[in-house]
Amino acid sequence: MSEYAIGDIHGCHDSLRALMDRIGFSPDRDRLWFVGDIINRGPKSLESLRLVRDLGDNALVTLGNHDMHFLAVALGGHEPRPKDTLQAILEAPDRNELIDWMLQQNFAIPDEARGLLMVHAGIPHLWTAEQAVGYSRELEAVLQSNQTGGYFREMYGNQPERWDATLEGMDRWRVITNYFTRMRFLAEDGTLDLATKEGAGAAPDGFAPWFQYPRPDSVELIFGHWAALEGRTNTPGVHGLDTGCVYNGQLTAMNLDTKEMTRVEPCD
Repeated sequence: MSEYAIGDIHGCHDSLRALMDRIGFSPDRDRLWFVGDIINRGPKSLESLRLVRDLGDNALVTLGNHDMHFLAVALGGHEPRPKDTLQAILEAPDRNELIDWMLQQNFAIPDEARGLLMVHAGIPHLWTAEQAVGYSRELEAVLQSNQTGGYFREMYGNQPERWDATLEGMDRWRVITNYFTRMRFLAEDGTLDLATKEGAGAAPDGFAPWFQYPRPDSVELIFGHWAALEGRTNTPGVHGLDTGCVYNGQLTAMNLDTKEMTRVEPCD
C-alpha cells in the first residue's frame, strides 16, 4: 500500500484527478491524506468535496480554514464572501450529507509508526504533537455536539491571540481553531499574527514562521495553508504541501515513505 499527502485542492477537481492518475492511485491498495481546504476559490468545489468524501476509508482529511468557512456559512449564519465558490455545495441535493461528513473530520492526524503529524496550518511550538492531537479531539467533539451552531456563529475572531491552558469555552476553541487552520507567523510566546499572509521573509518584528521555533519533540509535520511558501520551509522534518494550485501554481502529492513529490499543473 502506498500513502500520499496532498496539498490544498481549493475546488481544483480536475487537477486532483490528474494528480491521482499521475501517482497511479488505486483504491484497492492506496490511501490519500488531505491537508485541508478541499473547497473554495476553484471552479469545482462540489465535485472536489464529493470525490474526497467518496474515497471513504481511503482518505484521511484535516479541515482547513476554507472548509471551516463553508461550515460557518452553512451552519453559523455567516454570509459568503465575494470570491467564494461555495454556492453549488449550498444548493446541492446532498448538502446535508456532505456537511455531516465534514463535521466528522479532524484537525490533526498522527501516524505514530512513521513519526508524522498532519495538520492544515501547523501547530505552535508550545504544544507537543501529542498535545496537539488532544486539542484536535477536543475541538472535533465540539463540532460533533449540539453546540455546533453556536460555535460557528462565534468562530471568527483574532482573540485570544495566544494559547493559555486555563482558557475555557469559545475563547479556548477559537484559539485552537486559529492555530490549526489560520496560523502563519508566531511570536515566541505563541502570540498569533493573523494579518500577514506573504512569504516567510515577511515576518513582522518579533514574529517568525511558526515552524522556525524549536519544538519539544521530533515528530515530522505535514501542512498546507501557506501558498506563498511554494512548498519551501527550509526546515528539516516540516513539509509544506500548499503549492498554490488555485493561484496558478501546482497541486502536490508527497509519498509518506519516500518523501518523493509529484506535481500537476494549475487549475483551469
